[in-house]
Amino acid sequence: MDLGLAGQQAVVVGGAQGIGRAIADQFRTSLSNVSIWDIHPAVDDAPSEAATEQLGGLRFRRADVTAEETLVAGFADLAASTTGPLHVVYAAGAGSGKFGFPFWNLQPDDWPRVLDINLTGAVRAAQAAAPLLTERGGTLLFISSIAGQIGSQTDPPYSAAKAGLINFAQCAAKDLAAFDVRVNTICPGMIKTTLNRAVWEAWSRQAGLDAVGYDEWAGEKVRQVAPLGRWQEPQDIGALAAFLASPLAKNITGQTLNVDGGQVMQ
Repeated sequence: MDLGLAGQQAVVVGGAQGIGRAIADQFRTSLSNVSIWDIHPAVDDAPSEAATEQLGGLRFRRADVTAEETLVAGFADLAASTTGPLHVVYAAGAGSGKFGFPFWNLQPDDWPRVLDINLTGAVRAAQAAAPLLTERGGTLLFISSIAGQIGSQTDPPYSAAKAGLINFAQCAAKDLAAFDVRVNTICPGMIKTTLNRAVWEAWSRQAGLDAVGYDEWAGEKVRQVAPLGRWQEPQDIGALAAFLASPLAKNITGQTLNVDGGQVMQ
């Protein structure tokens, strides 16, 4: 299906791996030119790729969502080197690295970094992108989590940050609507990412259940919590992200869409 994104620009903040990379790949399949911004060392040596008849172009840039100046510089470079609508995806995220049940197992000092990356970093990216978005048009998409809707006890700082991200997206959607810029949020469910595995590792250390492997633990969990009883895949998020950027979704803004196998039904 032609999504009408050919030749347009997409920036995936936190796109070096996992969900972010799947989103970047889907935009390229839709013939968008994609810039992956990430703090991951892999972006330093990753080669750029020119656009072809099958894929859009691909560029990499080292960026730190906790350092506003790197984001501002990135969008300034885009303004000088590209034209046309811009689609910005914020897919950066981090957990506390600890098992947060009950919440007093964590300390107040465990919260700031998680809030900074998951929430304040998204605000920094949105503010840096806003001048270009309001000038050219396009879309803004945040990757949140169903943890932000259900008050997940696994990692309260992460859960709270993702809830805040959903609310900020609604604020941004109202502010940018006058410029015909749409803002939405995708909430993944159970996906095998490094962050999901880190949750298991923290739980395993606390519970002392070394005999329970990650695949066994996660497989049983997804069967319990998701009516469809199966994992979600990064590519599922990528497909929805590209759709939301396309003219097919021209009347969708300020929405929170779950890709979770039915865990949260609204």
